[in-house]
Amino acid sequence: MKIENLPFGTTDWSTVAATEHPGDTGHATWRTVKFGEMRVRMVEYTPGYLADHWCVKGHILLCLEGELHTELEDGRTFVLKPGMSYQVADNAEPHRSSTAIGAKLFIVD
Repeated sequence: MKIENLPFGTTDWSTVAATEHPGDTGHATWRTVKFGEMRVRMVEYTPGYLADHWCVKGHILLCLEGELHTELEDGRTFVLKPGMSYQVADNAEPHRSSTAIGAKLFIVD
């Protein structure tokens, strides 16, 4: 990723409007800021959340709170706890997320 034409700035996430995105179960609350083509999000999943799709978008994701389970389409699974991250390229490995206890994430894509 090459970041260009982005002057120094700060983001107060508490002032960014939230949008709700339902999963197969539970929902995600996104606070999203766009910087050119780059999307930066603070995302919170409710307990019992299960994504309603296999995602093929690339991300860099940091787990801030809770616990996130990520399943790859090939059957592999990964668990992220606070302080852990994952990274995946666009169209590389379809993945979907779930959480039993809820999770708060910081995502760049």
